[in-house]
Amino acid sequence: MAAPFFSTPFQPYVYQSPQDAVIPFQILGGEAQVVQIMLKPQERVIAKPGSMCFMSGYIEVENVFIPENEVGMWQWLFGKSVSSIVFCNPGPSDGYVGIAAPSLSRIIPIDLAMFGGEILCQPDAFLCSINDVKVNNTVYQRAHNLITGAEGFLRQKLSGQGLAFILAGGSVVQKNLEVGEVLAVDVSCIIALTTSVNVQIKYNGPMRRAVFGGDNLVTAVLTGPGIVFIQSLPFHRLSQRIARAVTSPNMRENPKFFIQIAIFFFLAYVVIVSSLILTDV
Repeated sequence: MAAPFFSTPFQPYVYQSPQDAVIPFQILGGEAQVVQIMLKPQERVIAKPGSMCFMSGYIEVENVFIPENEVGMWQWLFGKSVSSIVFCNPGPSDGYVGIAAPSLSRIIPIDLAMFGGEILCQPDAFLCSINDVKVNNTVYQRAHNLITGAEGFLRQKLSGQGLAFILAGGSVVQKNLEVGEVLAVDVSCIIALTTSVNVQIKYNGPMRRAVFGGDNLVTAVLTGPGIVFIQSLPFHRLSQRIARAVTSPNMRENPKFFIQIAIFFFLAYVVIVSSLILTDV
């Protein structure tokens, strides 16, 4: 039985690779989840560095740069790791490894064979993979789709015929878009989508909303056919709330406080200079 698109906590699943290798796994926990993967002799799992939570005693760990994962320049420029962790079972009996989400995230298993062998996801969404999965970073080809910041235009593309585990914050909603069906989603809430979905970026409101505050400034208009995974609590939104809670009251109420103060003094300067000029005249 192939793995479903995503799973519920504590529910075991069995993944069958195209080579008929059967690998059971189990997703544990409710929020900050852990995926426990059973490894037969000579089987291996590739994961991002620092994700290991526990493993059986004879599992070997190696930190390597994997050539087929086309990371390189984009990863390095934006401060991402250019290496991966490989967990291998060299022993004569079965073992296991527990790979944990780095934050309050849910783990979604994606069987790439069910998505035509390719899917796009948010930066740092990839957690680990089984069998044939390649990870590379790509950009939107159309210039009008570029958004300020690395998260806006840098995307991870997962390709192959294996099983990949990706991370999502909060609750996860799967939308199956029919041909021509349109769905508007906040950009940060899109965790993954199939390459058949057409993406158009829409900026909501004038630039002053970005200066004086306002959420949902950038919306992605998605047109089917294809499948979209939506997360209810992006990590940056959670981190912003935490940052506001530990800063000064003014910054907590308005994180753009300093920008507004600078604009206020600039306008006051313009008014004073203008009044002096008019007085001299």
